[in-house]
Amino acid sequence: MNWYHSLFFAGVFPIIASTLSAESTELVSLSSVANRVRTENPSLLAARQTIDEAVGKLRQAGRLENPDFESEVEQNNGWNAGRIELGISQKFPLTNRLEIEKNLGTTDVQAAQAEVREMANKLVGEAKAAVIRILVIRERKALFSEQAELLATLADSIATAAEKGEAPALEASQARLGAMSFLAQSRQLGVDEILAIAQLKPLLGIAAGRKIMVSGTLPAAEFPKAAGGGSRPAIEMGKLAVLAAEQATKIEQAKRRGDARVGVYASGAELGNSQREALLGLRFSIPLPFWEKNEGNIAAAAAKVNRRRAELAATRQGIELEAEAALGEMTEWAKLARETEQDLLPQAEAQTVLTEKAWREGQADFAAVLRAREQRLNLSTARLAALENFQLAQARYRTALGNL
Repeated sequence: MNWYHSLFFAGVFPIIASTLSAESTELVSLSSVANRVRTENPSLLAARQTIDEAVGKLRQAGRLENPDFESEVEQNNGWNAGRIELGISQKFPLTNRLEIEKNLGTTDVQAAQAEVREMANKLVGEAKAAVIRILVIRERKALFSEQAELLATLADSIATAAEKGEAPALEASQARLGAMSFLAQSRQLGVDEILAIAQLKPLLGIAAGRKIMVSGTLPAAEFPKAAGGGSRPAIEMGKLAVLAAEQATKIEQAKRRGDARVGVYASGAELGNSQREALLGLRFSIPLPFWEKNEGNIAAAAAKVNRRRAELAATRQGIELEAEAALGEMTEWAKLARETEQDLLPQAEAQTVLTEKAWREGQADFAAVLRAREQRLNLSTARLAALENFQLAQARYRTALGNL
């Protein structure tokens, strides 16, 4: 086992081993985070309580007020005549206001459900972006580790040749230094991975002390199927907000006529001279809309309808622009990734082979070999960055359309 492998197993392997051996390790992937967010995210679980609140308000909406019990007692100065009256009265709306209030409660429940779905849509997008960053970090670590191992093997080969006087010892030192540099960068990316996982854990509702292992690899640059923005919960929220404002306007219009009051009563009277009288009656009252016509509240409610419609139009336009921008970004990053993979990387690979051949034949110095390898690594890193940006743009595109 050479020095590179000793350093790797001494520094990196214990971290990986402790992670894999922990009983509390949970496995997640790019395809599983959506369901995990929807079922375990604590903020989303709390937001779902708003649905229960809206359902409770719906149960209360559209009900008549409780009836009033009424009584009246009269007595003359001589205490030889008097009257007592008992009755019950009830208010009834003269319009369909209660039915509209019930419909508004139903709309509020649907709005709460749409709001929870919109929140889930955004959280899933954030979680997928976090997983993409973790996968990219691991692939970059693999690139650096591969280069470090290649240079370490080359350094051992040069050192063996140097002992025989067939190669300069300085080149072995250069190769070793390059391998250690790549290994250091790989270990630094390990720290970045820890930070990225720390950002992912709360999105998945994973408690402190538990570990997660992200599986899978970064997907290829494949465009999603075209979809309209109508499925985005934010659009549904805007439509329901308009509907709720319209229903609230109807309620304010219904309040112009007020409520009628109907009651029944029974009374008994002592008229004096041992004469008694019993009565059973019906009374009612209707408000007259002479001065108070609720005009101000009606105007405010109508203005709110217009505002909700404008907000819906702005939301729809924002979603379309967001999706358009993400799609354009995906197109450019896919083109760059394809050009790097199909054109530039093969050329860099061929150049590296030719440079190493020239060095072995004494026609180039070892520094040229290191530059060729570094150039190939830079192109591989650029290709990986293009794929990362493509996937992140795709996550934003899917979030904008609500089809995560």
